[in-house]
Amino acid sequence: MKNNVLIFGIILGLLLCIPWIIMVNMLYTDPDFKSNDLLGYAILVVIYSLIFVGIRNYRDKGLGGRISFGKGLKIGTIITLIAGVIYVIIWSFSFYLFVPDFMEVYTQHVLYQCTSEEDLAAKTKEMETFARMYENPLFMILITFAEVVPLGLAVTLISALILKKQKTE
Repeated sequence: MKNNVLIFGIILGLLLCIPWIIMVNMLYTDPDFKSNDLLGYAILVVIYSLIFVGIRNYRDKGLGGRISFGKGLKIGTIITLIAGVIYVIIWSFSFYLFVPDFMEVYTQHVLYQCTSEEDLAAKTKEMETFARMYENPLFMILITFAEVVPLGLAVTLISALILKKQKTE
């Protein structure tokens, strides 16, 4: 089980970094960049399909084709947590060493998207508060972890339900 969750967790964590590398690059190079949340989440769901593959791999190779819901949930959760830790480590390293002005660039991007004076005033205050909180390394780590773990846990739950107690012939 250790090898299975480590391999899938590390690969998932590394793959999760690709969308934010692209997004950060776009924020720094294209001031008119408009994100597409639907496309972003669709890409993440495809990447998170590795959780399903990891649970199925363990079921088929380690348990002879049978896995309980609880065991599938445990395997998927561990894969998700390992991926989350990898994601946080890489983002923290990148943030502090390569893009320490990220919050300023991101704030400018968010404010540029505002369409009214009221929206601009509200977003300015919101982003100032968020930027102050982001200066705290613990907050930055927790918010970064929260970016990837909830969707991973949702995919884990669905995968464990789909794969439970199935037997290969």
